[in-house]
Amino acid sequence: MNDSPTRIRIGTRGSELALVQANATQAALSAAFPEMILEQIIIKTTGDRRTDVALADVAKAEGVFDKGVFIKELELALDDGTIDIAVHSLKDLPTVLAPRYALAAVLERASIRDVLVTRDGAGFDEIPSGARVGTSSVRRAKQVEFLRPDLQVVDLRGNVPTRLKKLLDGGSHDAIMLAEAGLVRLGYLPEIPANNGPEPVCGMPGLFAQRLEENMFFPAAGQGAVGLEIRADDKPGRVIAESINHADTWLRVTAEREFLRLLDAGCHTPVGVFSSLADGELLLRARVFPETGGAPKTGEARGSNPLTVANDLFLSLQ
Repeated sequence: MNDSPTRIRIGTRGSELALVQANATQAALSAAFPEMILEQIIIKTTGDRRTDVALADVAKAEGVFDKGVFIKELELALDDGTIDIAVHSLKDLPTVLAPRYALAAVLERASIRDVLVTRDGAGFDEIPSGARVGTSSVRRAKQVEFLRPDLQVVDLRGNVPTRLKKLLDGGSHDAIMLAEAGLVRLGYLPEIPANNGPEPVCGMPGLFAQRLEENMFFPAAGQGAVGLEIRADDKPGRVIAESINHADTWLRVTAEREFLRLLDAGCHTPVGVFSSLADGELLLRARVFPETGGAPKTGEARGSNPLTVANDLFLSLQ
């Protein structure tokens, strides 16, 4: 890439949600650089191909950590120059990147909450004992087991529409858990809920969603945010990506990701952490499940510097 690039190639997975996120990135770049040629390159990742087994098993088989199964091929495309910017759901991006890559920017964050989807509109406390709750997230599974030990957690793979259809078919799941951001971005839920109760899932008659407050069901670090990854030595690419960075989102996700780094935790570690920002003050809270099992540790910290707040939260865990 020369000092004044005229073309930027945006790498993305091919799922509906990934394409929505890539389109949002392209729209932001187009507004910032109207003369620039922008091209989307769709790349199929290992995680997209291997939907037959649990994500943790895919990672082990491929010799990668965390949800590297969703970024490996995108990073290889950065390496060989096929793409200039890789667009990720930030919660899929490992906390510590290889030195040749860098997280350069984030788009404005959507909602961070998790959502419970059922066929009868039951709330989280109302699901019948023994019901099967589908998720591919270790964090969600651990919290379901902690909050409702009488429920059965069942592995659930596939993109968002596929997961919803599996629930609608009623074969293996009585409820499933998804991120609110994805459901909103794909048009299954309105951005603003009509009420505090169960809501119909748009386009999926017979399914109902309940948005779970983050202080009850802790989200993943980076949930709801879209991250732009570049080659670390690509200075022009960094300048272009940083031009569309959302400062408040960057502050929040920096604190969340630094907290995971201090824990030496990754995308498959059962950690819930979330932040809020008001009048320049950052609030960070976490729920961390020990690898040996048992009750989670919790903590809370406040301040203005994201790295300091993350460290204070780490020290506050009890």
